[in-house]
Amino acid sequence: MEQEQKDHSAHALESAELGNGHNGHAAEDGMSRQVSEPTQESFLDAYLSSGRQFWIRFTGQDRENVPTWLKSFYNAAVSSWLNILFVFIPLAWACHFENTDGKWPHQVTFALCFVSIIPLEKMFDWGGEQMALYLGKDLGDLAIVTLNNAVEAALAIILLRKCELRLLQSTIVGVVILHLLLIPGTAFLAGGAQIWEQNLHPHPTQLNHSLLAIGVLTILLPTALFAALDRGAQSISSTGQMHYSGNLLTDETRDQLLRMSRGLAIILLIVYVASRIFLHDPPGEGNALKVAPNAPLELKKEEEHLRHVKPDVNPWACIVILAITVAIMATTAEFLIESIENVRESGGIQEEWFGLILLPIVSFSADGVVAIVFFARSVWHHIIGHKTMVPSELAKARAIDLSIQFTLFWMPFLVLLGWWIDKPMHLMFDYFELALLLGSSFLVNYVTADSKTNWVEGLILVAFYLMIAICAWFYVGQPELEIMLTCPATVAAALLGEEGGGEGGTAPELAARLVRSVL
Repeated sequence: MEQEQKDHSAHALESAELGNGHNGHAAEDGMSRQVSEPTQESFLDAYLSSGRQFWIRFTGQDRENVPTWLKSFYNAAVSSWLNILFVFIPLAWACHFENTDGKWPHQVTFALCFVSIIPLEKMFDWGGEQMALYLGKDLGDLAIVTLNNAVEAALAIILLRKCELRLLQSTIVGVVILHLLLIPGTAFLAGGAQIWEQNLHPHPTQLNHSLLAIGVLTILLPTALFAALDRGAQSISSTGQMHYSGNLLTDETRDQLLRMSRGLAIILLIVYVASRIFLHDPPGEGNALKVAPNAPLELKKEEEHLRHVKPDVNPWACIVILAITVAIMATTAEFLIESIENVRESGGIQEEWFGLILLPIVSFSADGVVAIVFFARSVWHHIIGHKTMVPSELAKARAIDLSIQFTLFWMPFLVLLGWWIDKPMHLMFDYFELALLLGSSFLVNYVTADSKTNWVEGLILVAFYLMIAICAWFYVGQPELEIMLTCPATVAAALLGEEGGGEGGTAPELAARLVRSVL
């Protein structure tokens, strides 16, 4: 009996504990619901509040004395001493339209268009800097990078539309190595002339290493695959003479490269978009569109400066000015492209050097002139003992972001655009160009690995770019790639010369070069 009472008491106690636990869990669930609902509301309120703050800043409502439309256009006109070169734009257009019967050498049209793009590129840089005042440091840098790539992107799209695919690939490589070597090299050289070392933002710098690597390795995959195939390139006849079989130069091989490249292009675009989301809205509450907590102090000061500095233009006028600049630049770039063939042939310039060095220099001409003038002035003031501004401790490495955007966004975009307009643009590149990309990426990652730089490292980057320019002058290109990038309906048509080839000669000439390269 006692045992039954004990068992009953134990059972009752157990039931009570289970009931209390049940009630406890229920209470906890109720508390969690009470906590979670306000938390969800707070997240929504936070995003709405962030959106309102962004709109207030973008429209300039938090600033005093925002310039009027008339004042904005005036400030744009006097924003740089390079704007005096705008007078060459009507001259370049007139030379293009009046030179249909060959009155003047095509070199004149090319030179005028080249000079005309210098102030347009500077206007993109100025407009991006002004938009950064309204967008903030984070989105502002993305806007500046995109605008600074506008000239190169326009040149690339025009080359794709005209089916100058071989020249297009050379220009893509040239733009990337320009932004990896020459532009940051001159920035480090000029910025570090009067300071022991400059700092880079460690967080984006480390991510940039990975992004740059995957961009270059994406080109490596189809190029290495083509090189690894059983080429069957040579056969020996009964007389002992070697003949080229050309087994890989088929429509089937090119179709496989195109399908492969389009898949890789989609993946690259996903990676680039994901990287922008991670940088501009990193994990954590309230981190969107803000300077990272571990950013250098100089970067935080720059963000604070952007909030309080007086803009030279209102945001809507700036958008209109940039739209007009894009239209003028696209037209001028097309005139420049149309004069390329005659300039290249008359000057005896190899297509590789033209695409790797000369065309990308167009986009750097404005910043290059400013950097050279600044560096020369700094050296002269140092020699005469004249006091200058305190140099910035924050190195300007935005050009590396330009390379990443061009490799991970514009290059795959061009592949997909070529798919849409039926141009056989693929990611199998010239072996020499691939080696240049790999070497440049390795050097840049090595120089910026410690997130610090100095003027000697800038000189190293510039020196390697000059080495590439010297070697590219003597390189004639890979004949197989020229056949695979021509725009006849079939590869066989290109080999047999049934239709004209692309840049660099007619199809029979390309086939003859291909045979001579093997013999």
